[in-house]
Amino acid sequence: MFLFEVRIVDTKRYYITTAIDYVNASPHIGHAYEKIIADVLARVHRLRGFEVHFLTGTDEHGQKNATTAAAAGKAVKAFVDENAAKFRDLVGLLNLSIDDFIRTTEPRHARGVETIWRRVRAAGDFYKKNYQALYCVGHEAFVTKSDLVNGKCPAHDAEPIVIEEENYFFRLSKYRSQLRRLFEERRDFVVPASRYGEMLNLIDTLEDISVSRPVEKLSWGIPVPDDPTHVIYVWFDALTNYISAVGFGQDEAKFERWWPASHHLIGKDINRFHSLLWPAMLISAGLTPPRQVLVHGFITVEGQKISKTLGNVIDPGAVARELAAASGAAFEVCIDALRYFLLREIPFGEDGDFSRSGLVHRFNADLANDYGNLLNRTVPQLERHFDRQVPARGSEAGKDAALRQTAVEVASSIERFIDRLDFKGALEEIWRLLGTANKYIDEEAPWQAVRTDRARAGTVLYNTLEAVRIATILLSPWLPTATARVWEQLGIAASLETQRLDDARRWGGLPAGTRVSPGAPIFPRIETKVGVASGRERTAAAPDATSTGGSQTVSTISIDEFRKLDIRVGEVLSATRVPGTEKLIEVKVDIGGEVRTLATGLVPQYQPEELIGKRIIVLANLEPRRVRGVTSQGMLLAAEWEGEVALLTVEKYAPKGAKIT
Repeated sequence: MFLFEVRIVDTKRYYITTAIDYVNASPHIGHAYEKIIADVLARVHRLRGFEVHFLTGTDEHGQKNATTAAAAGKAVKAFVDENAAKFRDLVGLLNLSIDDFIRTTEPRHARGVETIWRRVRAAGDFYKKNYQALYCVGHEAFVTKSDLVNGKCPAHDAEPIVIEEENYFFRLSKYRSQLRRLFEERRDFVVPASRYGEMLNLIDTLEDISVSRPVEKLSWGIPVPDDPTHVIYVWFDALTNYISAVGFGQDEAKFERWWPASHHLIGKDINRFHSLLWPAMLISAGLTPPRQVLVHGFITVEGQKISKTLGNVIDPGAVARELAAASGAAFEVCIDALRYFLLREIPFGEDGDFSRSGLVHRFNADLANDYGNLLNRTVPQLERHFDRQVPARGSEAGKDAALRQTAVEVASSIERFIDRLDFKGALEEIWRLLGTANKYIDEEAPWQAVRTDRARAGTVLYNTLEAVRIATILLSPWLPTATARVWEQLGIAASLETQRLDDARRWGGLPAGTRVSPGAPIFPRIETKVGVASGRERTAAAPDATSTGGSQTVSTISIDEFRKLDIRVGEVLSATRVPGTEKLIEVKVDIGGEVRTLATGLVPQYQPEELIGKRIIVLANLEPRRVRGVTSQGMLLAAEWEGEVALLTVEKYAPKGAKIT
């Protein structure tokens, strides 16, 4: 249950940041998850008409980066340049709509850090002292013995180092009362509520914190202003990126335009730095704290924590390439599928699991079947019967009003879900529209109506494509590449990027007369073995698809033998002639959660376009066989007599996959 809403004060501008990433290793799926959430928020706010500034970047100073560079035998500057480029490449890989990418080694950032340091110093909030403490290099943070398990940091399985030196300290304890007031006045300052409670409970325990290191111990960092014997502590340095990137200390007009940030999006492991240390630094410097800190959970892989030791560090690019190889979809579309999967599967604020089988399931069931196939079964009908032009809408009849009402309800609800950070709920709501549209076209059957009532068939096709138009606008923050390709097939002149939520809320926005552009399926289904999610294509074969029937005498079989037959109701999704043959048609049939390819000799009794949308009966557990270059994965059942053929069907409406017994 979502007990919070995100805080948006200025209805015109939206400034969102991600955590900047350490560059001591290559990016993995955990980094991608955070960036995708931020990108969806940025894109949704653009849909809402906001002026958006989306910032991400890299954290390049500190002990961890210096130590890792030394272990790699590289100069630290060359090392961070090399790895920062990988995170910059991640932006393009994930199709992130960022407005800025900041590196903490940039001069503009150093100027911002120097400016806030001088402000905090002027407030009297620095002092020097000698001390001894435990330091976790992995966290770039000081720890206590109570933080350790068997003498090691539990997050990094490493012993902390002992630091004994004279450093500058920030008077964090001085700001306990101001921080408590901030939390009491803004009970949604940190979300979700569980993370807010954790931070609230820490306020009275805050102690002053070291904010520098002697250069003889660590020289890789920004020098302390007016004291070249020290460099600034990495967290004091890194947190300042959120203001240095928008002009603090150098472009005050830009800074006033964008600060305070609407949202800092971070992982739960760095919550206290963002929700306690950072606001205290800003208050000391006379600046306003951010409006809200959004804290997401961690990703596991197949139920296990991401770990180099376990060898389960997932490269998002590699996952997309695997999906593209298995499906035949474009790589960029498979990136979209990964974006969709992560936000559909993982409720915000909770930990979630990545699994390849789960990704394949979502690709097939949601993207290929529900979204992509709705387009695939509609646009070709316009090509066949309406010269590729969107027909005019007629008067409402049948289920027209119900579809229209669902579309308007869904488009009007998305903001409420996003304001609760309920990405999963938002996507489920959009899928409610897609499910309604698929059921609508099933029941209204324009491929049959066109024979007797062309105007009615045109109205049904118009309404279905209008539902696709609205769903495509709503899905564009999650699926920026795929929705652009759907939009291209719809043929709408106005670009998808210019669309706003108001366009989605308005039923009837698809102009009649628009020329559609039929294309290849955007989400080609991944053929999987029954009951098993796998990226491997099936290569076994199946017999020709029609049964011969007639008056032939056959031997009897036992009831147990009959029960071995897996006979199901299926729906024909597409049908095309097999080149170089007289009778064969290649048919794609949805048999309930799985799409099968059948090769069937139905010409001249049936033409391919007559089959689309029909409910048929399929023998699903025949051994596959190659037929004239087509891998046929079952048998379409039909009656045959005196040269005639009639497809078997069911008397009442039965769902796809219903078993024949």
